[in-house]
Amino acid sequence: MMTDNNPWTRAQKQLQTAAKNFPIDPMLLARLQNPDRIVEVSVPLSMDDGSINVYQGFRVQHNNILGPYKGGLRYHPRVDMDEVKALSFWMTIKNAVVGVPFGGGKGGVNVDPKKLSAGELERLTREFTRKLFPVIGPEIDVPAPDVNTNGKIMAWILDEYSKLAGHETPAVVTGKPLERGGSLGRPEATGLGGSYALLSILKMMRKRPEGLTVAIQGFGNVGSYLAEYLHEAGLKVVALSDSKGGIYVPAGIASIHEVQRCKEKSGKIGGCYCIGSVCDLSNMKKLGGREISSEKILELPVDILVPAALENALTKENAKKIKASIILEMANGPTTAEADAIFKSKGIIVIPDVLANSGGVAVSYFEWYQNVHKKHWGKKDVFKKLKGKMERACEKVHDISLRYKVPLREAAYISALKSLSEKNAGAHKASARKKRR
Repeated sequence: MMTDNNPWTRAQKQLQTAAKNFPIDPMLLARLQNPDRIVEVSVPLSMDDGSINVYQGFRVQHNNILGPYKGGLRYHPRVDMDEVKALSFWMTIKNAVVGVPFGGGKGGVNVDPKKLSAGELERLTREFTRKLFPVIGPEIDVPAPDVNTNGKIMAWILDEYSKLAGHETPAVVTGKPLERGGSLGRPEATGLGGSYALLSILKMMRKRPEGLTVAIQGFGNVGSYLAEYLHEAGLKVVALSDSKGGIYVPAGIASIHEVQRCKEKSGKIGGCYCIGSVCDLSNMKKLGGREISSEKILELPVDILVPAALENALTKENAKKIKASIILEMANGPTTAEADAIFKSKGIIVIPDVLANSGGVAVSYFEWYQNVHKKHWGKKDVFKKLKGKMERACEKVHDISLRYKVPLREAAYISALKSLSEKNAGAHKASARKKRR
């Protein structure tokens, strides 16, 4: 049964809500309601013991009106096609919102990579690349890392694709190691972009960031960089959590960097109460802190709440208990439609995922652009360009929100539909001119 928690159903509802406020060509709406193409391939793998296993690989190419399909490849034993279709759709919207010339895509292999040796993982990736070769490429579809994939896997894809193409083709994937054409600033991009988005919206709300309290659910790559940058901007990060629990220090966490080091050492954030470089549970009382679960962190009395872990974190069950006045969505799809309606009725501002976490794909575009044009930008340049992109996107979405009197999520979708409609209309005009010739 389709529920509010079904991401594809929710994506469709978000699109339909925006389409009510913005007149869209019915043919374009029909295109956006269905992926352009779903590619399924079999990936036979010779195991280390000589046996053969066959895995299923896939790629959902949602829409390419703005440019090549773009999105991650995941290696996971349970792949939900509704989730992958929704993620590919959100990539289409995200790219249109942040203003990069890419469409949306998503894909992967049904496999538990933890059960493969390094050699098996490499052979699987190379075989998968051979199967996808006809439908990916710098001008067609540009994959990137996602769940259980990384820069090393992207380097194998680049290597195999280049062999088949007959020449080095760094722009076929993004999220590569620096020595293979990756971009400086890519690891920080999503978290840094989120901080730019929050600061932009605060400025437009005429709110000073200094002293505003923040709780972040999810302390992986995105959450840790975001916490660091918000701390630097003068906000007070009071709570952090991972899947095993979290810490709450009402007076503010003094050093995000030390907490990160503590987590790397112990494998969890619980107990990482740091005074100077000494991080220990015995510091908890001195700091006036307490342990907190990943679920309870969402209900803290803070100004800004950041779901940066999993989808469907905010539901009708916990939405009424949320005390934050601003929610910055750094995870994909962390808020169900029912929770969204509750936040709207309570006057809570939600900075939506398709805007808040689009810094990652913006810098992926910078990586692709550098590869295509044989350029190499310094980190300062990358961050400056990212700041400009995020601020322009936030201004546009905020203006639409005021003009149409709709929440920021709906405004972001309207912003995306405007970009897609303009590009679509331009393509039709160009096609008509060619026919007349």
